[in-house]
Amino acid sequence: MSDNQMDALHGYYLEDLEVGMQAGYAKTITEADVVLFAGITGDDNPVHINAEYAEQTMFEQRIVHGMFSAGLISAVLGTRLPGPGAIYIDQQLSFKAPVHIGDTVVATATVLEINEQRRRVKLETVCRVKGKVVAEGTATNMVDRRPA
Repeated sequence: MSDNQMDALHGYYLEDLEVGMQAGYAKTITEADVVLFAGITGDDNPVHINAEYAEQTMFEQRIVHGMFSAGLISAVLGTRLPGPGAIYIDQQLSFKAPVHIGDTVVATATVLEINEQRRRVKLETVCRVKGKVVAEGTATNMVDRRPA
């Protein structure tokens, strides 16, 4: 691949980022998403895949895997901000409320800090359903400098 082709695919460079920049990604969760996620990860906890079991839990219905929301954060970081070329280094995440099949999860990332020397960018990461926070935390990405 030529340098021009690589550059066209690249997301933000470190020099392009500013504190406060924000990007998001929204996904309506389907039955197929939950079943496929369970199959891919091996997490077949019945609270996710068995309606009769889930009805007997505190949730009273099936819930979507918490890590599915984390995956949507990864979509924001990997495709939007900072985007392609950035490396996801760490994530602190707290799950605040359940997500159900049919919910639209909106994942957002907002730049909090930029460490130019270490090429690290700290971002606030939040997932919401109808404005309610279902997961929140912070992530760190390593971001390329613009080529000379």
